[in-house]
Amino acid sequence: MQVPKLPWLKPAAWGLVVGSVLTMIVGFNWLGWTLGSTAERLAVDRTNTAVIAALTPTCVARFMEQPSASAKLVEFQKIDSWKQREFIEAGGWATPRGQKEPHSGVANACADELVKTKT
Repeated sequence: MQVPKLPWLKPAAWGLVVGSVLTMIVGFNWLGWTLGSTAERLAVDRTNTAVIAALTPTCVARFMEQPSASAKLVEFQKIDSWKQREFIEAGGWATPRGQKEPHSGVANACADELVKTKT
């Protein structure tokens, strides 16, 4: 039994391989395709950004509502910039209500806003 020769089989196979590769290149580079892990990472980043944006005004307000806000603000602004987040976290202003741990992103954003505040 002899296998029939199919002259179109080899070019068709190469066309399939090249077409698949080109489709993936175009899809991932220009059509916005992403892997599931990339989509998950982007969703987490956007969620964290939204949480920080929502909770930062609350942190600043809680800081400014304390009885000795002016003195605390002067004390805060004298601290080295790299320690200001720790000051906010230690004061509890970056800890969302109902949580036990401060949110470091909120503490950073809150510190940035408090630096801009005039005494």
